Amino acid sequence: MTANPDNNVRTSSESEAVESRVTSFLDSTGVAYEIVEIDPDFADTAAFCEKYGFPLENSANTIIVASKKKPKSYVAAVVRATRRIDVNHTVKQLMNVGRISFAKAEETAELTGMMIGGVTVLALPPELPIYVDPGLMDLDYVILGGGSRSIKIKISPDIFSAIPGALLVEGLTGD
Repeated sequence: MTANPDNNVRTSSESEAVESRVTSFLDSTGVAYEIVEIDPDFADTAAFCEKYGFPLENSANTIIVASKKKPKSYVAAVVRATRRIDVNHTVKQLMNVGRISFAKAEETAELTGMMIGGVTVLALPPELPIYVDPGLMDLDYVILGGGSRSIKIKISPDIFSAIPGALLVEGLTGD
């Protein structure tokens, strides 16, 4: 599925399709979850937490990182919203490439089929390596994107053990 990278605009059917893909994946894991329906204008993490009363500490961002040289390679990293991803050391070493950067919005949308503000570790392409901040495992619950800007997922950190190939990586954040 290809997302429309222009201003994160999607048709209702595109949003429903990605949300369905995410919830189908969740259902396959057997991990209980709650869908939090939101106003798309408040999908960005800080705005979401402020409007809906969730602690920033319990929110996680899924960030796509890309190599600079072709052929391009990508990874997904999931980190607490209160932490900074260590791109220049830990992620660069894990990718084993020369130079890396955050993927552009257009690349992220094309690769994941999801909208910026809704990108989630759930239902990513199976060939995409996934690195997870182990600090997330200490939380009672985690808020993740739902694939679109209209929903968030409230779920146990146990979900990270249910995602095929997801690796807990010490030092993923430069605390």
